[in-house]
Amino acid sequence: MALTPLHDRVLVRRTEGEEKTAGGLYIPESAKEKPSEGEVISTGPGARKDNGELIAMDIKAGDKVLFGKWNGTEITVDGEDLLMMKESDIMGILS
Repeated sequence: MALTPLHDRVLVRRTEGEEKTAGGLYIPESAKEKPSEGEVISTGPGARKDNGELIAMDIKAGDKVLFGKWNGTEITVDGEDLLMMKESDIMGILS
């Protein structure tokens, strides 16, 4: 099933968290925090102004992004856990 976000929404796949600390200690699965980085899977066309003019998206599929820890709505598509969020919830693009 293909899912295309509407308006200024973005579909994001979380990237995996670190397996060990900088000092070399392994982090158990129960102690890991949800990562706040991900890859954009797809985007909507953008928001619209009051006059109907389209505001283009700054984010595109394939971008690596940084978002807030509690941002987005978790959804499952084809057995994969993804996040749906507004473009404004994304803090930046990682290069």
